[in-house]
Amino acid sequence: MKFTAGFIGCGNMGGALARCAAKALGGEKIAVCDNYPALTEAIRQEFGVYCADISGISSLCKYIFLGVKPQVMGNALDSIKPELISRNDFILVTMAAGLDIAYFRSYLGFDCPIIRIMPNTPCAVGEGMILCTASDNVSEETLDEFRSMMSAAGRIDMIAEKLIDAGSAVSGCGPAFAYIFAEALADAGVECGLPRKSAYEYAAQMMLGSAKMILESGSAPAVLKDSVCSPGGTTIAGVHALENDGFRASVMDAVVSAYEKTLKLKK
Repeated sequence: MKFTAGFIGCGNMGGALARCAAKALGGEKIAVCDNYPALTEAIRQEFGVYCADISGISSLCKYIFLGVKPQVMGNALDSIKPELISRNDFILVTMAAGLDIAYFRSYLGFDCPIIRIMPNTPCAVGEGMILCTASDNVSEETLDEFRSMMSAAGRIDMIAEKLIDAGSAVSGCGPAFAYIFAEALADAGVECGLPRKSAYEYAAQMMLGSAKMILESGSAPAVLKDSVCSPGGTTIAGVHALENDGFRASVMDAVVSAYEKTLKLKK
Protein backbone atom coordinates (compact mmCIF):
# COMPACT_ATOMS: atom_id res chain seq x y z
CA MET A 1 0.00 0.00 0.00
CA LYS A 2 1.59 3.27 -1.10
CA PHE A 3 -0.32 5.55 1.31
CA THR A 4 -1.87 4.82 4.70
CA ALA A 5 -4.62 7.44 4.29
CA GLY A 6 -6.15 9.33 1.41
CA PHE A 7 -8.58 12.21 1.64
CA ILE A 8 -11.21 12.96 -0.98
CA GLY A 9 -12.30 16.50 -0.16
CA CYS A 10 -10.07 18.81 1.86
CA GLY A 11 -12.43 21.53 3.00
CA ASN A 12 -12.73 22.62 6.61
CA MET A 13 -13.31 19.15 8.04
CA GLY A 14 -11.49 16.95 5.56
CA GLY A 15 -8.52 19.31 5.55
CA ALA A 16 -8.37 19.35 9.35
CA LEU A 17 -8.34 15.54 9.55
CA ALA A 18 -5.76 15.27 6.78
CA ARG A 19 -3.49 17.54 8.78
CA CYS A 20 -4.07 15.47 11.92
CA ALA A 21 -3.18 12.27 10.06
CA ALA A 22 -0.05 13.91 8.65
CA LYS A 23 1.01 14.97 12.16
CA ALA A 24 0.54 11.42 13.44
CA LEU A 25 2.00 9.45 10.53
CA GLY A 26 4.14 11.88 8.54
CA GLY A 27 3.09 13.58 5.32
CA GLU A 28 4.71 10.96 3.10
CA LYS A 29 1.99 8.48 4.15
CA ILE A 30 -0.91 10.79 3.24
CA ALA A 31 -2.53 11.55 -0.12
CA VAL A 32 -5.12 14.29 -0.71
CA CYS A 33 -7.40 15.45 -3.50
CA ASP A 34 -9.97 18.18 -3.93
CA ASN A 35 -11.71 20.05 -6.73
CA TYR A 36 -9.90 23.17 -5.49
CA PRO A 37 -6.14 22.56 -5.90
CA ALA A 38 -5.30 25.46 -3.58
CA LEU A 39 -6.66 23.43 -0.65
CA THR A 40 -4.46 20.41 -1.30
CA GLU A 41 -1.44 22.54 -2.16
CA ALA A 42 -1.67 24.26 1.22
CA ILE A 43 -1.51 20.88 3.00
CA ARG A 44 1.34 19.76 0.74
CA GLN A 45 3.37 22.81 1.66
CA GLU A 46 2.72 22.28 5.36
CA PHE A 47 3.32 18.52 5.62
CA GLY A 48 4.67 17.21 2.34
CA VAL A 49 1.59 15.12 1.51
CA TYR A 50 1.02 13.78 -1.99
CA CYS A 51 -1.55 15.59 -4.14
CA ALA A 52 -3.47 12.94 -6.10
CA ASP A 53 -6.60 12.62 -8.18
CA ILE A 54 -9.63 10.65 -7.04
CA SER A 55 -8.48 7.53 -8.90
CA GLY A 56 -5.16 7.64 -7.10
CA ILE A 57 -6.85 7.92 -3.73
CA SER A 58 -9.14 4.98 -4.42
CA SER A 59 -6.37 2.72 -5.72
CA LEU A 60 -3.35 3.58 -3.55
CA CYS A 61 -4.67 4.28 -0.03
CA LYS A 62 -5.60 1.94 2.82
CA TYR A 63 -7.96 4.36 4.60
CA ILE A 64 -10.10 6.30 2.14
CA PHE A 65 -11.68 9.34 3.79
CA LEU A 66 -14.79 10.73 2.09
CA GLY A 67 -14.91 14.43 2.99
CA VAL A 68 -17.65 15.43 0.57
CA LYS A 69 -21.13 16.76 1.25
CA PRO A 70 -23.98 14.23 1.56
CA GLN A 71 -25.77 15.60 -1.49
CA VAL A 72 -22.82 14.80 -3.78
CA MET A 73 -21.74 11.56 -2.09
CA GLY A 74 -23.26 9.48 -4.88
CA ASN A 75 -21.03 11.18 -7.45
CA ALA A 76 -17.94 10.50 -5.35
CA LEU A 77 -18.87 6.85 -4.87
CA ASP A 78 -19.51 6.45 -8.60
CA SER A 79 -15.98 7.74 -9.23
CA ILE A 80 -14.22 5.34 -6.85
CA LYS A 81 -16.40 2.24 -7.17
CA PRO A 82 -14.56 0.74 -10.19
CA GLU A 83 -11.25 0.82 -8.29
CA LEU A 84 -12.71 -0.49 -5.04
CA ILE A 85 -14.44 -3.51 -6.55
CA SER A 86 -11.09 -5.12 -7.34
CA ARG A 87 -9.61 -4.45 -3.89
CA ASN A 88 -9.89 -6.20 -0.53
CA ASP A 89 -7.35 -4.14 1.41
CA PHE A 90 -9.05 -0.82 2.12
CA ILE A 91 -11.27 0.79 4.74
CA LEU A 92 -13.79 3.43 3.75
CA VAL A 93 -14.10 6.32 6.21
CA THR A 94 -17.19 8.52 5.95
CA MET A 95 -17.98 11.73 7.79
CA ALA A 96 -21.20 12.59 5.94
CA ALA A 97 -24.13 13.63 8.12
CA GLY A 98 -27.24 11.47 7.76
CA LEU A 99 -25.67 8.71 5.63
CA ASP A 100 -25.35 5.45 7.55
CA ILE A 101 -23.17 2.43 6.91
CA ALA A 102 -26.06 0.61 5.20
CA TYR A 103 -26.29 3.44 2.64
CA PHE A 104 -22.68 2.95 1.53
CA ARG A 105 -22.94 -0.82 1.35
CA SER A 106 -26.14 -0.57 -0.67
CA TYR A 107 -24.73 2.04 -3.05
CA LEU A 108 -21.48 0.19 -3.66
CA GLY A 109 -23.14 -3.22 -3.83
CA PHE A 110 -20.68 -5.09 -1.62
CA ASP A 111 -19.81 -5.34 2.07
CA CYS A 112 -16.61 -3.36 2.32
CA PRO A 113 -15.25 -2.38 5.76
CA ILE A 114 -16.55 1.05 6.76
CA ILE A 115 -15.72 3.39 9.62
CA ARG A 116 -18.28 6.12 10.10
CA ILE A 117 -17.17 9.20 12.01
CA MET A 118 -18.70 12.51 12.98
CA PRO A 119 -15.89 14.92 13.83
CA ASN A 120 -16.13 18.59 14.72
CA THR A 121 -14.17 21.64 13.63
CA PRO A 122 -12.07 21.95 16.84
CA CYS A 123 -10.17 18.94 15.46
CA ALA A 124 -8.23 21.61 13.57
CA VAL A 125 -6.62 22.73 16.86
CA GLY A 126 -6.28 19.27 18.40
CA GLU A 127 -9.24 19.67 20.75
CA GLY A 128 -11.92 18.02 18.66
CA MET A 129 -14.47 15.34 19.37
CA ILE A 130 -14.76 12.44 16.93
CA LEU A 131 -17.72 10.09 17.30
CA CYS A 132 -16.93 6.75 15.72
CA THR A 133 -18.77 3.59 14.74
CA ALA A 134 -17.83 0.78 12.38
CA SER A 135 -19.21 -2.06 10.33
CA ASP A 136 -18.91 -5.55 11.77
CA ASN A 137 -16.04 -6.48 9.43
CA VAL A 138 -13.70 -3.81 10.84
CA SER A 139 -11.30 -5.47 13.27
CA GLU A 140 -10.30 -4.09 16.66
CA GLU A 141 -6.73 -3.93 15.35
CA THR A 142 -7.90 -1.68 12.52
CA LEU A 143 -9.81 0.52 14.94
CA ASP A 144 -6.72 0.84 17.13
CA GLU A 145 -4.70 1.91 14.09
CA PHE A 146 -7.40 4.38 13.11
CA ARG A 147 -7.56 5.88 16.60
CA SER A 148 -3.79 6.28 16.63
CA MET A 149 -3.90 7.99 13.23
CA MET A 150 -6.54 10.44 14.49
CA SER A 151 -4.95 10.99 17.91
CA ALA A 152 -3.82 14.52 17.02
CA ALA A 153 -7.45 15.54 16.44
CA GLY A 154 -8.55 15.31 20.09
CA ARG A 155 -10.91 12.82 21.71
CA ILE A 156 -12.40 9.79 19.97
CA ASP A 157 -15.40 7.90 21.32
CA MET A 158 -16.88 4.67 19.97
CA ILE A 159 -20.66 4.93 19.86
CA ALA A 160 -23.54 2.82 18.57
CA GLU A 161 -24.54 3.97 15.10
CA LYS A 162 -28.14 4.57 16.21
CA LEU A 163 -26.83 7.28 18.58
CA ILE A 164 -24.31 8.97 16.30
CA ASP A 165 -26.77 11.52 14.89
CA ALA A 166 -27.83 12.59 18.38
CA GLY A 167 -24.21 12.81 19.46
CA SER A 168 -23.31 14.90 16.44
CA ALA A 169 -26.11 17.36 17.18
CA VAL A 170 -24.24 18.07 20.42
CA SER A 171 -20.55 17.82 19.49
CA GLY A 172 -20.72 18.50 15.76
CA CYS A 173 -23.17 21.41 15.73
CA GLY A 174 -22.30 22.57 19.23
CA PRO A 175 -19.24 24.66 18.24
CA ALA A 176 -21.50 27.05 16.31
CA PHE A 177 -23.71 27.43 19.36
CA ALA A 178 -20.64 27.96 21.55
CA TYR A 179 -19.31 30.66 19.22
CA ILE A 180 -22.63 32.50 19.40
CA PHE A 181 -22.48 32.31 23.20
CA ALA A 182 -18.87 33.58 23.21
CA GLU A 183 -19.81 36.43 20.89
CA ALA A 184 -22.75 37.36 23.12
CA LEU A 185 -20.55 37.33 26.22
CA ALA A 186 -18.01 39.54 24.49
CA ASP A 187 -20.68 41.95 23.20
CA ALA A 188 -21.98 42.34 26.74
CA GLY A 189 -18.45 42.92 27.98
CA VAL A 190 -17.97 45.65 25.40
CA GLU A 191 -21.26 47.23 26.46
CA CYS A 192 -19.91 47.25 30.01
CA GLY A 193 -16.73 49.00 28.86
CA LEU A 194 -14.25 46.26 27.96
CA PRO A 195 -12.06 46.55 24.85
CA ARG A 196 -13.30 44.14 22.15
CA LYS A 197 -10.05 42.13 22.03
CA SER A 198 -10.03 41.64 25.80
CA ALA A 199 -13.71 40.66 25.82
CA TYR A 200 -13.07 37.92 23.24
CA GLU A 201 -10.06 36.63 25.17
CA TYR A 202 -11.92 36.53 28.49
CA ALA A 203 -14.93 34.76 26.97
CA ALA A 204 -12.81 32.20 25.09
CA GLN A 205 -10.53 31.37 28.01
CA MET A 206 -13.52 31.09 30.32
CA MET A 207 -15.13 28.55 27.95
CA LEU A 208 -11.88 26.62 27.58
CA GLY A 209 -11.36 26.44 31.33
CA SER A 210 -14.97 25.56 32.05
CA ALA A 211 -14.88 22.73 29.52
CA LYS A 212 -11.69 21.40 31.09
CA MET A 213 -13.32 21.51 34.52
CA ILE A 214 -16.18 19.31 33.26
CA LEU A 215 -13.82 16.81 31.62
CA GLU A 216 -11.26 16.58 34.39
CA SER A 217 -13.27 17.03 37.59
CA GLY A 218 -15.81 14.30 36.92
CA SER A 219 -18.50 16.57 38.33
CA ALA A 220 -21.80 17.23 36.61
CA PRO A 221 -22.17 20.69 35.04
CA ALA A 222 -24.96 21.47 37.53
CA VAL A 223 -22.59 20.85 40.46
CA LEU A 224 -19.90 23.05 38.93
CA LYS A 225 -22.48 25.76 38.27
CA ASP A 226 -23.58 25.68 41.89
CA SER A 227 -19.99 26.10 43.04
CA VAL A 228 -19.79 29.46 41.22
CA CYS A 229 -23.15 30.76 42.47
CA SER A 230 -22.61 32.31 45.91
CA PRO A 231 -25.77 33.03 47.93
CA GLY A 232 -27.12 36.46 47.05
CA GLY A 233 -24.19 36.97 44.65
CA THR A 234 -23.69 38.37 41.17
CA THR A 235 -23.53 35.03 39.36
CA ILE A 236 -26.88 33.72 40.58
CA ALA A 237 -28.42 37.01 39.47
CA GLY A 238 -27.04 36.37 35.99
CA VAL A 239 -28.29 32.78 36.05
CA HIS A 240 -31.74 34.07 36.98
CA ALA A 241 -31.67 36.37 33.94
CA LEU A 242 -30.73 33.46 31.67
CA GLU A 243 -33.59 31.39 33.05
CA ASN A 244 -36.04 34.26 32.55
CA ASP A 245 -35.00 34.43 28.90
CA GLY A 246 -35.37 30.69 28.34
CA PHE A 247 -31.65 30.03 27.86
CA ARG A 248 -31.76 26.30 28.58
CA ALA A 249 -34.85 25.74 26.44
CA SER A 250 -33.26 27.67 23.55
CA VAL A 251 -30.12 25.53 23.69
CA MET A 252 -32.17 22.33 23.86
CA ASP A 253 -34.28 23.50 20.92
CA ALA A 254 -31.11 24.17 18.90
CA VAL A 255 -29.75 20.67 19.49
CA VAL A 256 -33.09 18.97 18.76
CA SER A 257 -33.56 21.06 15.59
CA ALA A 258 -30.09 20.03 14.37
CA TYR A 259 -30.86 16.38 15.13
CA GLU A 260 -34.19 16.49 13.30
CA LYS A 261 -32.53 18.12 10.29
CA THR A 262 -30.02 15.26 10.20
CA LEU A 263 -32.85 12.74 10.15
CA LYS A 264 -34.39 14.54 7.17
CA LEU A 265 -31.13 14.12 5.23
CA LYS A 266 -31.71 10.35 5.29
CA LYS A 267 -34.96 10.59 3.36
